[in-house]
Amino acid sequence: MTVKDGSRADRTNKGDPKDTCSSNFPIVGIGSSAGGLKALETFFAHLPMDGDMKMAFVLVQHLHPDHKSILCELLERYTELKVYEVKDGLEVLPQTIYTAPPGRDITIRQGKLCLHRVSPTRGVRLPIDTFFRSLAEDRKEQAICIVLSGSGTDGTLGLKAIKGEGGMAMVQDTDTAEHKSMPLSAIATGMSDYVLPPEEMPLQLMSYVHHSFRKSLTAEKPLPTTAAQTLQDILALIHSHTGHDFSGYKENTLTRRIERRMSVHMIASFEDYYHYLQQTPLEVGNLFQELLVGVTRFFRDPEAFDALKEKVVPTVFDYKEQGDAVRIWVPGCSTGEEAYTLAILFHEHMEKAKKPCKLQVLATDLDSRSIEYARGGVYPENITADLSPGHLRRYFTRVQDGYYEIKKEIRNLLIFAEQNLTRDPSFSRLDLISCRNILIYMNSDLQKRVLQLFHYALNPEGFLFLGYSETTGDLMDLYGTVDSKWKIYQRKGTFHFHQALKSHAIPPMYKTPLRSQAGKKGESSIREVVEKALLQRHSPACVLVSSRGEILYIHGRTGKYLEPAQGEVNLKIVDMVRDGLKMELITALRKAALHKEPSRFRGLKVSGNGTDPYVNMTVMPFSEELPEAIMVLFEDVEAPQPQEVGEETAATSQDTEISRVLALEKELQAKEEYLQTVIEELETTNEELQSVNEEFQSTNEELETSKEELQSINEELMTVNAELQRKIDALSTSNNDMHNMLAGTGVGSVFIDNQLRIKRFTPPATQVAHLIPSDLGRPVSHISLNLHHYSSLTEDIQDVLDTLISKEIEVNTKEGKWYLMRILPYRTLNNAIEGAVVNFIDITERKHLQSRLAAVVRDARDAVIMQDFSGRILAWNPGAEKLYGWREEEALSMNIRDTVPKNHRDQALDVLKRLAASETLKSYRAEKVTKKGQKIEVWITVTVLVNQAGEPYAISTTERNAN
Repeated sequence: MTVKDGSRADRTNKGDPKDTCSSNFPIVGIGSSAGGLKALETFFAHLPMDGDMKMAFVLVQHLHPDHKSILCELLERYTELKVYEVKDGLEVLPQTIYTAPPGRDITIRQGKLCLHRVSPTRGVRLPIDTFFRSLAEDRKEQAICIVLSGSGTDGTLGLKAIKGEGGMAMVQDTDTAEHKSMPLSAIATGMSDYVLPPEEMPLQLMSYVHHSFRKSLTAEKPLPTTAAQTLQDILALIHSHTGHDFSGYKENTLTRRIERRMSVHMIASFEDYYHYLQQTPLEVGNLFQELLVGVTRFFRDPEAFDALKEKVVPTVFDYKEQGDAVRIWVPGCSTGEEAYTLAILFHEHMEKAKKPCKLQVLATDLDSRSIEYARGGVYPENITADLSPGHLRRYFTRVQDGYYEIKKEIRNLLIFAEQNLTRDPSFSRLDLISCRNILIYMNSDLQKRVLQLFHYALNPEGFLFLGYSETTGDLMDLYGTVDSKWKIYQRKGTFHFHQALKSHAIPPMYKTPLRSQAGKKGESSIREVVEKALLQRHSPACVLVSSRGEILYIHGRTGKYLEPAQGEVNLKIVDMVRDGLKMELITALRKAALHKEPSRFRGLKVSGNGTDPYVNMTVMPFSEELPEAIMVLFEDVEAPQPQEVGEETAATSQDTEISRVLALEKELQAKEEYLQTVIEELETTNEELQSVNEEFQSTNEELETSKEELQSINEELMTVNAELQRKIDALSTSNNDMHNMLAGTGVGSVFIDNQLRIKRFTPPATQVAHLIPSDLGRPVSHISLNLHHYSSLTEDIQDVLDTLISKEIEVNTKEGKWYLMRILPYRTLNNAIEGAVVNFIDITERKHLQSRLAAVVRDARDAVIMQDFSGRILAWNPGAEKLYGWREEEALSMNIRDTVPKNHRDQALDVLKRLAASETLKSYRAEKVTKKGQKIEVWITVTVLVNQAGEPYAISTTERNAN
């Protein structure tokens, strides 16, 4: 029944939403178009009325906005379920069917159906995709979609969205569909779980729902030990069959995907499903595809791409010079929509900024089928819902009913390849990595590895674009945030201290706010002068070094502590420090660099400069603004006194033996610390060398593999080259055949492009137009025609291109030859207009024949009259004037019945009707009347005139006096 007064809607909205919308029942979206009514009736007629059935159905059809739907009344004949037409805000309840009203799109949000007015300005209307997408977002794995008979491709993208959220998809068998386009498009995705006739769908649907929703295994809790071990066995089986390892994926994600396949096959336990996989290798491939299901579309999350367009795209080109390479990587590209979207964005900006660069988009994925689909660049008309009309016109071509192809200039920018993100070698020197909604499926360790891999692959100023629910986690030291909402990050590059200090500039990421200076530029306050003098006279000598010990800045007099080493210039402080400080300095630098801990040494004796002073040395991290910098302070002190003897001071001269022992112990301790530091550094170096060695071995293996792949590719290229050569030979033969065919027809043809320039012509065309081979590429208006009284060729061609209606004009040359000039649009195999064709057909003989026939008619003694089937006179020769007395101009305004006596006019009308019915009449005798009213007997011979299609259009009579 149709809800007219809203009483049902009011009743259903009074319940507690938690008891209805949030309860564990699935919602089934059913989409159909032309011919779908019969399938709907069959489906619901076979749906068992299970009293315990917790399921709701929402039907979406292609209906004209002005068409009144009677679907509710029709369905009530086939089901006992309640049937309602949707009203805005109607709450979805189980055991109920909801139908979409005409002229409205519907979506679902938090278990309530919402109505939306149809926009007349946004391309093709896709109500089924619109609802399926919202259903996937709202119900997740509780969403189910069914695609029935229909025209077009509506429902395909919505089906992919539901599968991406872990829902179920069912499609009508094309053998039972009255219109196959929608089912075929849905099946072509490879994501449909069941392909069945409508009468078999209900039972399969009920079995699936009972199995999936009565025993939910997807709770957010750890698996039992046995199931967890079986899960690992399943992953190992996938790895052995496909070579891809999913052990780094989140357990809950894997469990949900596996249970989806278990529900499809009605298998209750992990162990049973593992045995089923062992016995059914085909199912291993299906499970692999289930784990790879990716939801993508053009400009997914438009606001995110707006942010990318505003904050990233211009910045990337700001770093580039004209002709530089702009490299983008899209791992997990699925069917390619996002990769093409990025290519469009960057190409669009490049054209607008007039800064041509070498744009290259690298798109990779595990799924070879998705890669092949993406390479084709052909997508269903559903994409019009995601693309602006401007992008659709600029970058797409409609190739056939219901499909669009991305233009070659964009396809040439992309390279698609099959790649395992966590196993195969990474790309490098990238300006942008777009990895959206992949990390959310990985555990934290794998996420960290992938993010570190991305950091390595990006240029120092490169960007990372993640999905809405993804972040860089605890690796914020590797990435700076550009847009926190849409998860856009920029790689943090290595800070070069030497360059920063030499230029007195610190990069923005290390800058701290400075208070504005009082006074005029160039002037110093008293406070600044005093502070500067105090720093110069009383502050200790110090050296600022990097974590590797390279000297960055020196303050004060350090000659007593540092001495340049012999040989090439070396600015490492460890090589320049004087004896007595070296071992302590090495240990302290390591502690400050690794552990950010300060070290203080008192009463160190410096030797080697002749004075042997004592010094306190402090080594500590410099500041948070320069985290890699270390400060080394030197402060002269007096020789230690006896009362100052401690753990770190020497004995006084009064007790030489004790002083000597203490000095030796101190030196021994310093050497032990130094040796420990050296040992640790050696171990670290060994580990690094081991890691480098393993990397070299891995690289060597990869190079060997690459060499084999290159050899294989070279062989393939040789095969392709041979095939291309054969095609070139075949094309040359075809061109020769075409040239001879055109020349042999005797028809002069001139091929013209959209800019009215000559592309090609055949030899007979030179009889009408003065054409030579060098005229190719010239405007047609520059060509001189050998014609009388005709000079509007350019205008006529332009008119044909504007209207796409061909023209035929009879023209004659100065030599007296006649041609039929026919101008037609030039259509490609893809039905695109790329110019016009002008054909010149010699009709000289026909014109001469027409002249002779005209002379025969004119000079004949008999009356020759032509009339239409209403009797209106069309032609009247001199013989007719002589026989009847009317002049030609008088006769052409008369009807043939004016020449027939009144008592014989009905008979004459009957003759015309018989002739109109294509009957053949023999010569007959009839009575006619002259202009003077005199009755005469005449013999009449009748001929019916027909056009080229064989249809009669007029009557010709030859009449002679019978007396």
